[in-house]
Amino acid sequence: MEEALLMEIDNQVTSDALPFARSYQLEALDKAIRENTIVYFETGSGKTLIAIMLLRSYAYQLRKPSPFIAVFLVPKVVLVGQQAKALEAHTDLKVGAYWGNSRVDLWDADRWKQEIAKHEVLVMTPQILNDCLRHSFMKLKMIKVLILDECHHTRGRHPYSLIMTVHTCISEAVIREFIPIATPKFKFYKSNALGIVSQGLAINLNMLKEQHELLLRSPDFTTPAAESAEKNIMQIFHDLIYCLEDLGVWLTLKAAESLSSNDTGCLSCGNSANKIVNKFGLATVRELKTHLPSSSQWSIGDNMKYDVERELLTSKVCCLIDSLLEYRDLTDLRCIVFVERVITTIVLPALLNVELPKYHRWKTKFVAGCKIGFQNQSRKEHKEIVEDFSKGLVNIIVATSIFEEVLDVQSCNLVIRFNPCHNVCSFTQSRGRARKRHSDYILMVKSGDSVTCSRLEKYLSSGDIRRKESLCHSSLPCDPLESDLFHEETYRVESTGTIVNLSSSIDLLHLYCSRLPGDGYFKPTPRWDRETGTLYLPKSCPLPDIPVQSDRKILKNIACLEACKQLHKIGALTDNLVPDIAVEEEEVVEFGNEPYNEKQPSYVPLELVNQVLKHSETTYHCYLIELKQNFSYDITVQDIYLATRAELNREIASMQFDMGFDKGTLSVSFIHKGTIRLSPHMVFLCKKFQLTVLRILLDHNTDRLQTALEKCCLEDGLEIDYLLLPSIVKDQGTIIDWRTVHSVNSSDIVCKDHTPNIWTKDGLACRCMLQNSLVNTPHNGCIYITIGMANSDGNSPLELRGGEVITYKKYFEKNHGTQLYFEHQRLLTAKRIFQVKNYCHGRRQEKDREATKTFVELPPELCCVIMSPISFITIYSFSFIPSIMHRLESLLVADKLKMYMGSCLLNEIHTLKALEALTTKRCQETFNYESLETLGDSFLKYAATQHLFQTYQNHHEGLLTLKKDKIISNAALCKLGCSCGLPGFIRNEPFDPNTWIVPGDKSGGLKLEELVFDGTKFYVSGKRNLKQKIIADVIEALIGAFLSSGGENAALLFMDWVGIKVCFDIIPYERHFSTCAEKLVHISLLESKLKYSFRDSSLLVEALTHGSYMLPEVTRCYQRLKLLGDSILDYLITVHLYEKYPGMSSGQLTDMRAASVNNDCYAWSSIKAGLHKHILHVSQDLDKHINEALGVFYKLSSSSTFGWDIDIETPFPKVLGDIIESLAGAILVDSGYNKEVVWRSIRPLLEPLVTPETFKLHPAAELHILCQRRNYTLKEDLYREEDVLNCTIKVETNDGVIHQHKYRGLADRRTAKKLACKEILKSLLQQTHRK
Repeated sequence: MEEALLMEIDNQVTSDALPFARSYQLEALDKAIRENTIVYFETGSGKTLIAIMLLRSYAYQLRKPSPFIAVFLVPKVVLVGQQAKALEAHTDLKVGAYWGNSRVDLWDADRWKQEIAKHEVLVMTPQILNDCLRHSFMKLKMIKVLILDECHHTRGRHPYSLIMTVHTCISEAVIREFIPIATPKFKFYKSNALGIVSQGLAINLNMLKEQHELLLRSPDFTTPAAESAEKNIMQIFHDLIYCLEDLGVWLTLKAAESLSSNDTGCLSCGNSANKIVNKFGLATVRELKTHLPSSSQWSIGDNMKYDVERELLTSKVCCLIDSLLEYRDLTDLRCIVFVERVITTIVLPALLNVELPKYHRWKTKFVAGCKIGFQNQSRKEHKEIVEDFSKGLVNIIVATSIFEEVLDVQSCNLVIRFNPCHNVCSFTQSRGRARKRHSDYILMVKSGDSVTCSRLEKYLSSGDIRRKESLCHSSLPCDPLESDLFHEETYRVESTGTIVNLSSSIDLLHLYCSRLPGDGYFKPTPRWDRETGTLYLPKSCPLPDIPVQSDRKILKNIACLEACKQLHKIGALTDNLVPDIAVEEEEVVEFGNEPYNEKQPSYVPLELVNQVLKHSETTYHCYLIELKQNFSYDITVQDIYLATRAELNREIASMQFDMGFDKGTLSVSFIHKGTIRLSPHMVFLCKKFQLTVLRILLDHNTDRLQTALEKCCLEDGLEIDYLLLPSIVKDQGTIIDWRTVHSVNSSDIVCKDHTPNIWTKDGLACRCMLQNSLVNTPHNGCIYITIGMANSDGNSPLELRGGEVITYKKYFEKNHGTQLYFEHQRLLTAKRIFQVKNYCHGRRQEKDREATKTFVELPPELCCVIMSPISFITIYSFSFIPSIMHRLESLLVADKLKMYMGSCLLNEIHTLKALEALTTKRCQETFNYESLETLGDSFLKYAATQHLFQTYQNHHEGLLTLKKDKIISNAALCKLGCSCGLPGFIRNEPFDPNTWIVPGDKSGGLKLEELVFDGTKFYVSGKRNLKQKIIADVIEALIGAFLSSGGENAALLFMDWVGIKVCFDIIPYERHFSTCAEKLVHISLLESKLKYSFRDSSLLVEALTHGSYMLPEVTRCYQRLKLLGDSILDYLITVHLYEKYPGMSSGQLTDMRAASVNNDCYAWSSIKAGLHKHILHVSQDLDKHINEALGVFYKLSSSSTFGWDIDIETPFPKVLGDIIESLAGAILVDSGYNKEVVWRSIRPLLEPLVTPETFKLHPAAELHILCQRRNYTLKEDLYREEDVLNCTIKVETNDGVIHQHKYRGLADRRTAKKLACKEILKSLLQQTHRK
């Protein structure tokens, strides 16, 4: 069925039979509603419309929650979206579209169940439905309507084979009334037999082919590489000979240039046999150019007769041009030229775009398959060309027969068959592309070719013949399908009804093997030995070889069916008989796509939250915050009292930490001093005191203070409830300075020794009250702390910065417009109050300018007293309080997490270590979780891998990796973290004193919410954004924290608490291995290299067996052991670096691990120890690449096995690095999972290990850091052209100098980037030296 008539559907119509449907369409609809029907109409007669009306009539039985569905099958992927879009546009049914590239082959029964529950019509390719039925993802009884588009494709065992009755129209005339059908026309051209010129040219091209094939006999090329190159040369040669015969010399040259330019683009780099192919292509271009006219006046197409005589063009090409020019008067030409070969589609437009514009402004383009090997076109490009064709921007499309069913343009009015149709299907389909009325269908035929003419005439009359035959049988019931040639044995899964038989078992086994892990040197496939009747399976398959005996004709089928049975019984095939890895992959994808809400709570310590008691005394636990200056300064600090409603944990109450300062550090410690009981009045007074001091220090003005004081009243309700009070040393002890606390009510304090006689802004005050007070000067909005009386008054001279001297009185009048009325009063000596800073990061602060400024003199009459008496030292000490309390709050939250996790974990970790694990780098403190996260990540990876390795002994490496990822992925860890309430404990914001919540301050509108999680009460101050990765990193950091504090058992206890279930109980490693290991590898020599004696030497054989080694004596390859060894080495090296260099920064540990744990380092160690000589493999390419790696090794002659200094373009074969990992895994298993034994054995191979002194950053990281520091612009561009990688790194300095390096070659992305960045760094260094 095609999309014809859909363009006529303008509006959604509610009736089943659309009002503009033709009589034959209604007749077919009626037939289809009543019984199974084959609708036989010509292309463009509106069969899609019939399908739409049929679905409308069944819609009431399909709408959810109905269990039934309709399935619309189309034979080609490109038609899936086209028909789905049509159904969505013209029905109200929910439509789903499915094809192979959308990864539906990875879906399991649950996913299909979701799709069926979501959609009412499923549009798909037939193979997908076939697979779904075979795997019992769907049942036939679920399908209420089954529509098969283009059912004439049904042949043999095609999925379209169903029982139907037939319905068609009586004659073509019925359709002609409504649907335009192209008028056929024959065009004849003279024979294209090779002339003298072309014959000579063909001989020369053959000689060139033989010369270049001879070059491939060189021993420099491996057999597979030479064979592949020879095949490419042969293909190019055949394409060129074909062009010579069909198109002529000029178009053959264009073909050669096209093929050569492709080779040049993708094969110019690297030592490859493809270089010979490239040379052959260039040689053909040179040869063909010698046969073109040398005159500068000559141009192709100027004299067609001359061009044909010189064999530059064939008469067939001229016939095509003449046929097109017959339509030169057509204002809106839309022509499709169907050709036989892809190469013809590419070169013909080159001529048409030269010749046709001489007569008309026509534009020609070509469309070819997406995988044509050269000048690839994507589906997007196809779509754009067809859209331009529909709009008239392109007039002529040259296409191959693959597009006979796809190109669907209603305005197409001409179709030309450059090559004859080979069958009636091709004839019908290509004719149907001409959709417009009065369109033509031109058939180009060689003169005298009566056979072709006769065949095409039969095609023209075949429509009436088939129609008459179908009408004769339309009333007869169809015979049942014949049985297969033999009664097939089947295997049925009872739980799902899924069946595999002798015929389908081979495909199923190949599907299973295709999902096994492989590498660049082998692809896992089953191997059938006909002589012995044995099926050999890849080493990563858990089954042994399968020998069978039976009828030799079906022996292979029987073996494959038996393999499928056994794979299902051990779980390698699911109950739907799909590879288990496909289900795991789908689960991983779905797991990663689960929704996550980034808005996460932020917990407030319970000890600092309470309800205010309005009518009774309150008990507070008092803690002295001892402050110790570790530097010399003219201002000292005094201790401060912290009073909390709840008693703090002993570990917190005895905590000590340092704060950064401009001159050094300030040590902070806590001492419990007992309890006090305060009346509501005293509680209010204390809160007013701390609120006033802290608001003044934070704001440096009184704007918010008045509002805060007005709301500072005792109310029943939750709030941040603790007190911060000044201290005073008395009788060799430190007590609360209540006199200073009362200073907040300075107007209530009466001096007993002096009479108030000094005028202030508020009235008269005594001298002693003004000497130590906090004052505000409204004339400039500043706040000062006074420390005494000066010897000067308003008439005293004041020297300004410019050297001018005036009186204080004149200064204030001139600069502030303020008149001094009490000019004879002595001035106050004062200083501005201190800046509150973030002292949590531990770095030395920038010098505080205001703290070191000269004292200022203030006229008392300009001052408003805020607090009095209060000392300068008290104000200074309170400036540290926000940072101190922020650290204490963080410690209390970390301590709460310890208690929340339960008594079994409470004593396994220090609170400071827990806080480190909860603190992100974004907080900018002296510690963060990165080092612990690196440590925890390595242990988690190892623990999960060991658990899976032992638990699933039949699972291959790919499946184990997926299962491991489901445990350790960010999505999985984040989900576990959220399920146990972990996000609220995480600290992810840098401390900002200005946003710190002052206890008792209600002006900010803070509302605490109570949250009960798993029976535990928390208080939430609000929500912030947390990425999934942060939560996952914190879990890994906590694993690292427990590991470093309490060992592996503590880490495992935490992992169990968070929901990561792993077991370290040792389970025997069972394998089938009957061959003597000594016959395969040199056991004693390898044990001496490894300094370890194997109890089970078969483990050593397995560790050295590559997947390509398909010989039966070894049953497994090294992949499983490699996975285990990778995890244990990663863990051991991380622990080594973490413990040996405890002073490293968090980022340095990560960088040093990356420099130590990588394939190049392991491969280098493998070669150095001579392990490459013992690898069991049968890959020629691997052998070649190992020899190349040996050459690099001996050339560099370095003992280093770490870092990024190995300047090699092609990375070492991964197999060399894999061997180090697999040997580590083998030793781990053989030693009973003794990690110390593994480290003693493998460490000497890796020596010398990286140290902080020898460590070098990766060039890419070094360049990135350099550009950030110097504010350079860094740009990178990586893209691949076939096998060649292009990597361009560009750096622009601040003075406009551009440093650029482009790598072009066969390296991988990581290596290419490393080499390019190293060159840029060298260039920048040279520029620095020149300066």
